Amino acid sequence: MSNSSSITEFLLLAFAETRELQLLQFWLFLAIYLAALLGNGLIIGAVACDHRLHTPMYFFLLNLSLLDIGSISTTVPKSMANSLWDTKAISYSGCAAQVFFLFFFFGAEYSLLTVMAYDRYVAICKPLRYGTLLGSRACVHMAAAAWGSGFLHALLHTANVFSLSLCHGNAINQFFCEIAQILKLSCSDDYLRESGLLVFSLTFAFGCFVFIVLSYVQIFRAVLRIPSEQGRHKAFSMCLPHLAVVSLFISSCMIAYLKPPSVSSPALDLVVAVLYSVVPAAVNPLIYSLRNQELKDALSKLIQWVHLQQQ
Repeated sequence: MSNSSSITEFLLLAFAETRELQLLQFWLFLAIYLAALLGNGLIIGAVACDHRLHTPMYFFLLNLSLLDIGSISTTVPKSMANSLWDTKAISYSGCAAQVFFLFFFFGAEYSLLTVMAYDRYVAICKPLRYGTLLGSRACVHMAAAAWGSGFLHALLHTANVFSLSLCHGNAINQFFCEIAQILKLSCSDDYLRESGLLVFSLTFAFGCFVFIVLSYVQIFRAVLRIPSEQGRHKAFSMCLPHLAVVSLFISSCMIAYLKPPSVSSPALDLVVAVLYSVVPAAVNPLIYSLRNQELKDALSKLIQWVHLQQQ
C-alpha cells in the first residue's frame, strides 16, 4: 500500500520487452519526431518569413504548428529515452509535467481548431466582413484565448490529480502519464473530484464540437450556392485541410476514450495512444501543405533561401 507522498517515480508501460524491439521503437519514434519537427518548423518559418501569408488563416496555422511541436515533444522524447536506456521510470515531477503540458497543448489545440472553423466560416459566408471580424487584434485575442483555455484546463487537472492519494502502486499502463491511468491508482472515491473536472472539460469540448459542426453546415450551404464550379472548388480547397485535421483529432480522441472496456487491452491502448498523441503532429503539416499552392510556394522559397545561405 502506498500513497502519493511516498511515490517518487512512476513506471510507464514499455512497447516491448526484447532489446531489438525496443531499439526498433526508438528509431521509429525518432523518425516520426523529426518529421513532425521538420514539417511544423517549415510551416512556422514559411508563415513568419513570407508577407503574403500574413493573414488570419496562416496566423492560426502557425499557432497550430507550435502546439503540435509542443504536444509531440511532451511524450515522444521520454519514450525514446526509456527505450534506448531500457528503463520504464519517470520521476513524480516529470509525470506531473507530462500531464500538465499534454492537457495544455491538446486543450489549446482543440480551442484553436474551433477558432479556425470560425475563420473559415467568416471567409466563406461573410467575406465582405472578413477584415472587420478578423482584424489583427481580434486574431491575437482569439489565439490568446485558445492558449489560455488550454493553460486553465491543464492547471486545474494537474493540481487536482496530483493531490489525490495513490494506493495502488506506481505502474501506469501507458507509455506516458495519462490521467485516466493515474486515476486507476487512486484510493477509494478520491477520483470523483477529478471526474467532475473531466465532465466540465468534456462539456466544453462538446460545445466546441457543436460550434465546428454548425460552422461547417453553414459553410457547405454557402459553397453549394456558388454558381461556378471553379468557385466551389476553391472554397472546398480552403476548408478541406482544416476539416481533415479536425476529423483526425476528434476521431482519434474518441477512439481512445469512448471505446468499450470489453475491447480494451494494454497493446490496443498503446496503439490508440500513439494514434492520438503522436500521429497528428506529424501528419498535420502534410495535410495543410498538400493542396495549398500558396504554402507550397512559400515553403519552396524558404528551402531555396536556406540552401543559398549554406553555400
